[in-house]
Amino acid sequence: MKNIFNFRNAILGTLGTVSLTACASQPTQQQNSPNVIYVFPDQFRNHALSFWGEEGFSNHVNFTPDPTHTPVLNKFAKESVVLTSAMSNFPLSSPHRGMLLTGMYPDGSGITLNCNSERPFSSLRQDIETISDVYFKAGYDCGYIGKLHAEHPTPNDPDRPGKYVEDRIPAWDAYTTPENRHHFNYWYSYGTFDVHKEPHYWDTEGNRHEIKEWSPKHEADKAIEYISNANNTRDPNKPFFLMVGMNPPHSPYHSLEDVMEEDYNLYKDVDIDSLLIRPNADKNLPKAKEATPYYFASVTGVDREFGRILAELEKQGLTENTIVVFASDHGETMCSQGTDDPKNSPYTESMNIPFIVRYPGKLNPHVDNLLMSSPDIMPTLLGLSGLDDLIPTHLDGRNFAPLFFEKENNIERPKGAIYIQNINGDKDENGLVKNYFPSARGIKTADYTLALFINKQDKALSRVLLFDDKNDPYQLNNLDRKENKELFNQLCQQLAELLKETDDRWYQERILSDIIPYN
Repeated sequence: MKNIFNFRNAILGTLGTVSLTACASQPTQQQNSPNVIYVFPDQFRNHALSFWGEEGFSNHVNFTPDPTHTPVLNKFAKESVVLTSAMSNFPLSSPHRGMLLTGMYPDGSGITLNCNSERPFSSLRQDIETISDVYFKAGYDCGYIGKLHAEHPTPNDPDRPGKYVEDRIPAWDAYTTPENRHHFNYWYSYGTFDVHKEPHYWDTEGNRHEIKEWSPKHEADKAIEYISNANNTRDPNKPFFLMVGMNPPHSPYHSLEDVMEEDYNLYKDVDIDSLLIRPNADKNLPKAKEATPYYFASVTGVDREFGRILAELEKQGLTENTIVVFASDHGETMCSQGTDDPKNSPYTESMNIPFIVRYPGKLNPHVDNLLMSSPDIMPTLLGLSGLDDLIPTHLDGRNFAPLFFEKENNIERPKGAIYIQNINGDKDENGLVKNYFPSARGIKTADYTLALFINKQDKALSRVLLFDDKNDPYQLNNLDRKENKELFNQLCQQLAELLKETDDRWYQERILSDIIPYN
């Protein structure tokens, strides 16, 4: 469809580095413009939403949800448009966040691997218009709270000039300088840090805050502060766009140091057979008994804190004019498929994420099987906000707001979502990673999953995953591609079209051209 890097200079180069200096001079949006709140806890399985087992929802999926307690989200879903098949195309924290923020696949966003100090090339581009830049241009006050994990850490600790914000190498955590915040004028964030009851944050002025409480609770407190406009946190004459990136239920989830005891108590005495009810879950893995109750406790805790944010909206009289989205960056395999890797795989439990949108009076609550991809989120949110004319033309994602509004039921739906897996490529003389290796590509359709893996040495096919998701929702039977030649070839054809459309490395280099019909 287009070569992303050819467009980088031609279309985006004139944008320059965004700054916050012009915030006060931007035009005020009309009072009836909707506020937008996007809450996305990390590693939250779509299967962990217990409402999928309830009437009105269970008939839309072919799996049994986890036995979790999610009363707030259950109620929220009944008031919302709920997607069954939202997909994280590269189910890792940083790559998804890059796609979410830019509406572009990893080569376009700049984030091709999880961000750390040994991967200087993988970082959110500054010469590109992000979702917050667009909302700012439309007259919005923009706030970011919680985990970002979208930029390459550099030695820029405000309290220790010339040093990283942490002492381990490679450094993963990061401080985002004002000029790199893409017009988020309210800032209370960090890069990535997995100590759930001792989180830290940098505020708008660059001050570091060491907190001694469970991070989702503290982040909900800050979101409530933002919504209520305590201490003049935001411009009350503008609509607001607020993103809240909670870390749990991301690991660790092994002890009461990771979760709230009140939530753990709901699961601690439940036997593992009643918790891991899926036929693909290996209950003999050490992780099963050690981690499952704590992961579910994190899910319940996030549900409660999300409820507190909703309650503040109601208290402030903002519910009716606020779009609220609950989503995640990727799922969690949770002892399935014989893998210890909870993400970064083509399995449905890794790729499939929650995507629930409430907009009272504007969206009629219903369930939809839209196969939404990560880059589609930015243009769709802008479309829901009535900002269609401001959606950048260079995006890979599509605006599916008409489907949410049900105004255009004949809009063309995607037939598949691409799966992307990259790993470290070559290293320089200093041990820094110079590029990425495109280790796997695949496609997820309404009924099937196909993933092709290649060797790093010669880019030859090393592994194939092929699942009939309609009849085998837990992906227990990896189909033989030779015995299912017609299906395999059909999916390879669809994959070729997606790889060409996104100008993916596999298409550029014609990887596995003997299998994938690029021409």
